[in-house]
Amino acid sequence: MGEKQKIVIIGGVAAGPKAAARARRLLPNADITVVDKGNLISYGSCGLPLMLQGMVAGLDPLTSTNSGVKRDLAYFANEKDIRFRIKTVAEGIDTAKGEVALFDIENKKAYKLPFDQLVLATGAKPFVPPIPGVDSEGVTVLHHPYDAVKVRERLKSGAKSIMIVGGGLIGLEVAAALGSPKRQVMVVEREPQLLPGLLDPEMASFVQEEMETNYVTVRTGEEVQAIETCEAGKKKVHLSHDAVEVDLVVIACGVRPNVELARDCGLVIGSTGGIVVDEYLRTSDPNIYAAGDCVENKHLVTGRPVYVPLASTANKQGRVIGSNLAGLKETFPGVMGTGVFQVFELNGGKTGLTEKEARALGYPVITSFTAGLDSAHYYPLHGNGIIKLVSCADTGKLLGAQVAGPGELIKRLDVFSTAIQFGATMEQVANLDLGYAPPFATPIDLGIHAANTLRNKSQGWLNSINVKEFQELIESNAELLLLDVRTPEEAADRPLGVGEQLRIPLYELRGRLDEVPKGKKIITVCELGIRAYEAQRILAGAGIKDVAALEGGVYGLPKSLLAN
Repeated sequence: MGEKQKIVIIGGVAAGPKAAARARRLLPNADITVVDKGNLISYGSCGLPLMLQGMVAGLDPLTSTNSGVKRDLAYFANEKDIRFRIKTVAEGIDTAKGEVALFDIENKKAYKLPFDQLVLATGAKPFVPPIPGVDSEGVTVLHHPYDAVKVRERLKSGAKSIMIVGGGLIGLEVAAALGSPKRQVMVVEREPQLLPGLLDPEMASFVQEEMETNYVTVRTGEEVQAIETCEAGKKKVHLSHDAVEVDLVVIACGVRPNVELARDCGLVIGSTGGIVVDEYLRTSDPNIYAAGDCVENKHLVTGRPVYVPLASTANKQGRVIGSNLAGLKETFPGVMGTGVFQVFELNGGKTGLTEKEARALGYPVITSFTAGLDSAHYYPLHGNGIIKLVSCADTGKLLGAQVAGPGELIKRLDVFSTAIQFGATMEQVANLDLGYAPPFATPIDLGIHAANTLRNKSQGWLNSINVKEFQELIESNAELLLLDVRTPEEAADRPLGVGEQLRIPLYELRGRLDEVPKGKKIITVCELGIRAYEAQRILAGAGIKDVAALEGGVYGLPKSLLAN
């Protein structure tokens, strides 16, 4: 019997344990060792905001299986026959000798561990901007479970005012976890919108309104200049225009790939800062694989390298590597950049390209902004939502999708992600055979409705105006008439607060066409946008051509444009 295959994996959180577990199933006799510098392994870091909120009771649920078994050293040794070396730092890799230089922190002992195949799952580290005072007591990140423990201890000791620096996914999830009438929570984002790397501005506005409705102050377009420690441990945070005193500062400015070990041993690092891997997740050294937050990936729409650190990607890549360690030839094609979130009662996310990204890459773009229901209107638990689609005007192929609202929108986003990955056109999406029953969808699903909106625009039937264009017209004091075709009850409940208005319910429009002036630009308006399209077609049939329907309806407008 030959010598056992020696597999060493550096990193014991997501991709590393997954690769080890898959390799063990396929290689029952291999020698598999996982090295990690910490003492917590295989934990669910995405659950940290839930722990802050109190929905997860401490660390145990984040380090246990769904059957309640703790994923500790004994679990991996007994159930998986995988050895972990925790509190051990990987200090270097000798690719010629096939050795990893390790340092045992507890025993202060340096030694070397040989390998036949090496897996780098070194993850990412939080980016902390070089701000004076950022390393002082009362300033923290939220990256490791112990960070969440530290924040909870500060809250228990009386912290009532919290500033979160960064309006990305991590920052907003922390804000949603802490937002309460009993606390003063503020999010500071240097870009002019929240989630600048994920959503287009008009979609991000829904997120900001949801935050502000739930006692979170949002300040965009501002930077933190310095953090000063005041009496009683308070932090005085100097912003672009003023200073704010708070009890706690949470830095949530994203992460950067942890690639020092890879760089030092000569592996190729990509333009995004992540380790370059091929379709088999091999690095530039054929005996070294890499996965998770330390690698860059190929974007499946553009074919370009991107850095999108996600736990879902790390676990999928770990499985691919585990298979390939056993001699299979499994591939990982790339990512769509799909990201989803929940803040308070709002669900949101994005897949593929945003409009901004698509235009920057030179695509001829056509978009739709569609509001609707996630289930039948008579189903008591129905919810609303907005879907924005981005497609290529030349080919009709979908390039990206974004969703926001309290309804069940994430399953629609997953459908779009699948469709885009397989190169679907808007016509193909419109004809998908999706499941229907009143609790789950409308007869024409909201996602299909969004695709049909794109088709109507591209075919010239729908002449529309989006939220951004509408706001620009209002701000420019353009001469236009808002034709509100909602019912009187709807219009009274959510009246528009801008522009010259004419209210004619859609069911009366055909009989009152003589009241519609022909010398003005007309914007037809309804609650969700469907009746506005109907009105636009009625007016077009009557020879009134300078008409545009407001996409997304009143539901899609910022609250600042409503009268109450």
